[in-house]
Amino acid sequence: MRLKLTCQNRIGILRDILALFADYGLNVLRGEVGGEANNTIYLHVPNMLRMQLSTLKPALEEISGVFKVIRVSLMPTERRHLELNALLSSLSDPVMSIDMDGRVVAANRAAGKLLGVRIDEVPGLALTRHIQDVDLPDLIRRNNARVNGLRLRVGDETFLADIAPLHTENEDVASLAGAVVTLHRADRLGSRIYQVQRTEVRGFEAIFQASRQLSAVVKEARRMAPLDAPLLIEGETGTGKELLARACHLASPRGQAPFMALNCAGLPESMAETELFGYAPGAFEGARPEGKLGLLELTSGGTIFLDEVGEMSPRMQVKLLRFLQDGGFRRVGSDEETFLDVRVICATQQDLPALCSEGRFRHDLFHRLNVLSVQIPPLRECLDGLEELARHFLERAVRQIGARVRDISPEAMARLRGYHWPGNVRQLENVLFQAVSLCDGEVIEAVHLRLTGEAREDGLESIDLAGSLGDIHDEVERRVLARLYPDFPSSRLLARRLGVSHTTIANKLKRHGIGQE
Repeated sequence: MRLKLTCQNRIGILRDILALFADYGLNVLRGEVGGEANNTIYLHVPNMLRMQLSTLKPALEEISGVFKVIRVSLMPTERRHLELNALLSSLSDPVMSIDMDGRVVAANRAAGKLLGVRIDEVPGLALTRHIQDVDLPDLIRRNNARVNGLRLRVGDETFLADIAPLHTENEDVASLAGAVVTLHRADRLGSRIYQVQRTEVRGFEAIFQASRQLSAVVKEARRMAPLDAPLLIEGETGTGKELLARACHLASPRGQAPFMALNCAGLPESMAETELFGYAPGAFEGARPEGKLGLLELTSGGTIFLDEVGEMSPRMQVKLLRFLQDGGFRRVGSDEETFLDVRVICATQQDLPALCSEGRFRHDLFHRLNVLSVQIPPLRECLDGLEELARHFLERAVRQIGARVRDISPEAMARLRGYHWPGNVRQLENVLFQAVSLCDGEVIEAVHLRLTGEAREDGLESIDLAGSLGDIHDEVERRVLARLYPDFPSSRLLARRLGVSHTTIANKLKRHGIGQE
């Protein structure tokens, strides 16, 4: 158990507090002093029971200078350690801290993988085993300043290293304690520069609005962005739901606070719960001794984006509903309440009202999430902006690949217009990137476009024509529905795609046994 004591900063107060714990036969494993005026004492008493706390708390508050005693989930250094670990783990580049003997003090997972060791084996590892052409401690002493772009060989790979020296007090050589080394793969430098270019344009300006319909959606989202209420974004896969969510976050009063995203699809319930809500120290076998902060706590004051919220398990739906109601939740393995101020933006490509009617999604949660809502149209409904969007993606691919392609032929553009785009804008970007990589000339031709499913053969030659016209019609109808259902996996989405009523499609799917599994 961890306690926080707000108290007077006087001589002997810690001795009086610890003496009381000794009288009760309780061992204080660790203590920290904090607060702006050193007026807060944190104590870790691992063997203390809740019943003992109820007895000990009044006695502690009777000590002269002790004003308040409360239970907390983490010590300050434990919280800083968790936040640092979370930050390092989010970096894809290898990052390590070294001392002035050239030994690794700490590293992230990417660095451990590069060095071929587990994270717990990193401390004390000598870098001379992996970097032999440069004496890093000597380099740090000689420069005593930040070094950027130093070419290093680590094993069989070449990296560009950024080295930031660490000082204990002054910035002289005598106070050097080591350095933080960040490694960038030299062969990926071009793509890294391109990624920086891609993220220069942020917010709503990053959303291409050539289509009148999409422009109207962005205008609607701009009005909703500053409102501090849950937002539900609906749209098919590849329409840019996360991009719109980020834009709404940046345009809100929370724009300078963190934005975190969690895809709820495909995650086991236990993993989704610990990712979102975190877990307490020693919550389960294999858990970190210090526990783990969830995305909600890392997003405090900012915005959490939950993609594919329709895939949430019933247990997760209950915990999310509770958080939306009063801002409180419990970490896995903890009975302590944590309260946070976080805006929730959700996205789904499923028909949530239909899931509610089927009992797979909570009605009360749907109404909590649907305070504000926006529907992103599929690409096939925005063809008035297709040509301009295609040329935009063409220019982007040309910059990244370094090709000499300049244009798209009319025949290729006609194929793009005639395609049904099940993957929407993301698929269009990928198709044009591939076309640029395949093209040897300066113009993208129709032959360079790889459009999935465009040329599938399900014609009359594969249909039994021996039956009646009604039988033949039913077979053709069944094949059409079976082909489209994976791209539009609900009766409402499929009905919208085919331009008929939801009831008609629901009856036909049931009759043909499509989607029943």
